[in-house]
Amino acid sequence: MKKILCILSFLFVFNSSAQEEAQLKRQVRQAINEIRSFVSIPNDALEHADINRNLTWLEKNFNARGFNSSVLPTTGESLFFASLPMEDNKPTILFYMHLDGQSVDPSKWKQPNPYEVVLKSPDGDGWKDQVFEDLNEDINYDWRLFGRSTSDDKGPIVMFLSAIDLLKENEQEIPFNVKVILDSEEERGSKPLPKAVKEYRELLEADFLVINDGPVHVTGRPTVIYGCRGITTLSLTTHGPIKPQHSGHYGNYAPNPGFQLAQVLATMKDTDGKVIIDGYYDGITLDENAMSVIKSVPDNVTTINTNLAVKTPEKVGAFYQEALQYPSLNIRGLGSGWIGKKARTIVPESATAELDLRLVPESNGVRLKSLVKKHIEKQGFYIMDTIPSRKERMAHDKIMTITEGSVTDAFRTNLTDPYGEFIVNTLKEKLGDDVVQIRIMGGTVPISPFINELKIPAFIVPMVNPDNNQHSPNENLKLGQIAYGIEVFYGLLSTKM
Repeated sequence: MKKILCILSFLFVFNSSAQEEAQLKRQVRQAINEIRSFVSIPNDALEHADINRNLTWLEKNFNARGFNSSVLPTTGESLFFASLPMEDNKPTILFYMHLDGQSVDPSKWKQPNPYEVVLKSPDGDGWKDQVFEDLNEDINYDWRLFGRSTSDDKGPIVMFLSAIDLLKENEQEIPFNVKVILDSEEERGSKPLPKAVKEYRELLEADFLVINDGPVHVTGRPTVIYGCRGITTLSLTTHGPIKPQHSGHYGNYAPNPGFQLAQVLATMKDTDGKVIIDGYYDGITLDENAMSVIKSVPDNVTTINTNLAVKTPEKVGAFYQEALQYPSLNIRGLGSGWIGKKARTIVPESATAELDLRLVPESNGVRLKSLVKKHIEKQGFYIMDTIPSRKERMAHDKIMTITEGSVTDAFRTNLTDPYGEFIVNTLKEKLGDDVVQIRIMGGTVPISPFINELKIPAFIVPMVNPDNNQHSPNENLKLGQIAYGIEVFYGLLSTKM
């Protein structure tokens, strides 16, 4: 009798699991159609008309799911806000994603129109075109959708809507009040966001924030990220002769701005890549708990170094994740005179280095820029924020023009936050896999205005495949990640804390 009961129990579980998988695949198939529809609307962050057309699509599709939606004017492009009917006895979860995308150069894509989604399957080291009519309930999760914003960030928006559909189909109660804010200028730095969050503070109030942007860990395991680095920029220009001069006539006489710039840049870091500007790393400590978490991330140093084609990485940290815990100082571009076939035998009139400084919560962007400028002054440079006049050139031996970019702050939520523990436990239970927990990621998401103004914890829960080519030609989304995203949203919105 016990044997029969065990067999019946197994058959029930197996049948239930099979039904759930079939239901999920049907939902993935519907999501694919919706992603194609959404992506077909160009969303270039620089084009106002594109953004408006996407806002119209969002209003229609969120309202169809029972959301109350609003288009929120800002000093730039409008934000999109939606919420389900509120109940006072429920905690509130706020989701952040973005609807805008990077510009495209169609000539670099392996398809005629980057906004017309193409279905492809793996074919050796490349990809083979497939037709959507061949997709049925037995979906191959290794196939991919290619198109601008399939992964960054329209795919996750559709995954969210698909999870809402599935929750309704299963008559599943949502134990949260649900709010959604969609940014329309994320790819332009979200400059209107800080003021907009202040203005719409009451509307956006929530208990915690979940950001769905970026890829899961390279292992493909469920991923929760507790913070991201901020960013600011500096542009440094040194000045030589007021006009380019013949290097035969004036080489050895006219100061060369390229060498001046190279010399001052070389004083900023040691040969191991550590910043040696006084005070740059001040305030940063890693306790035992933090080190335990960052060491738990399953990075493969051989794979990372092979992908980068570098033999020896810099030694700001002992390993990759530790390196991300410190602010960086990066030369993102250098220019002086002409190069390649256009090279000329001249002493250039100027040389420019473009720097970006990635920030961590302990580092203040304004302070770090000030430290860099003080360091440059110690190297004997007179600092200006404009191009020097002839009179100013004659008055100073070494002049540097410095222009500053705006600051996007870093954020990092406490690793023991109860909402974070809820997310990790839900993902582990729903997906049956250990969750990769990342203390802070290297990239920047403009989330600090929410944290600073709303005073709520924030967590990044990425949805898409690590090799999605976001911002680049041939951006893509793995079909298996659509299923993954739907399951993640479903789990978060159906689990009580």
